[in-house]
Amino acid sequence: MAGGHMKYRTLSRTSSHRQALLRNLVTSLFKHESISTTWHKAKEAQRLAEKLVTLGKKNTAASKRRATEIFFEPHELVPKLFSTIRKRYRDRPGGYTRVLRIEPIKEDQAASAILELVDGPKDMRFAMTAKTVARLREEGKDLNEMTQGNITKVTRYMKNGENKLESMIKKFRGLMQDGDEGVTTVKQKKVYNKDAESR
Repeated sequence: MAGGHMKYRTLSRTSSHRQALLRNLVTSLFKHESISTTWHKAKEAQRLAEKLVTLGKKNTAASKRRATEIFFEPHELVPKLFSTIRKRYRDRPGGYTRVLRIEPIKEDQAASAILELVDGPKDMRFAMTAKTVARLREEGKDLNEMTQGNITKVTRYMKNGENKLESMIKKFRGLMQDGDEGVTTVKQKKVYNKDAESR
């Protein structure tokens, strides 16, 4: 249809290549709980990941067959989807994944992002909120509205969320008192090597 809005991003690939790419990204996401890729790939993989979690919550024979068709490592990930992840998101009505923009990580400076499963061990927003609260408490300042909103978001559906947040805040405060903020130095990649600059 001329002028119609596209239902999905083609990612400059054929249909089979695009599906294989998304299956690979989703397999890595459920295996590692957090992956970094380009922003456009992350947004498309997010759609498939949300559908997989919904299949996990249904817990039927048909949903298990469908999940087996999607994962590249089904023997490892299907049991994880239908046990650990299903229990984690039992009370959550939606929004099982999160895409966070980051600085470009590839040399072509493509927009990059982190795609992660929320409420998991590698939840970036949870860690950033805990670090912010620890810094504000260390400086003796009150929490602003945005920080209080983030605390509510990251602890609402997490089991024992308040206790986990408090323990992480204590951890960050201990690091700050030791003079270490828990951040390692990141090596920046050069976009162009020296030979290309001299031309």
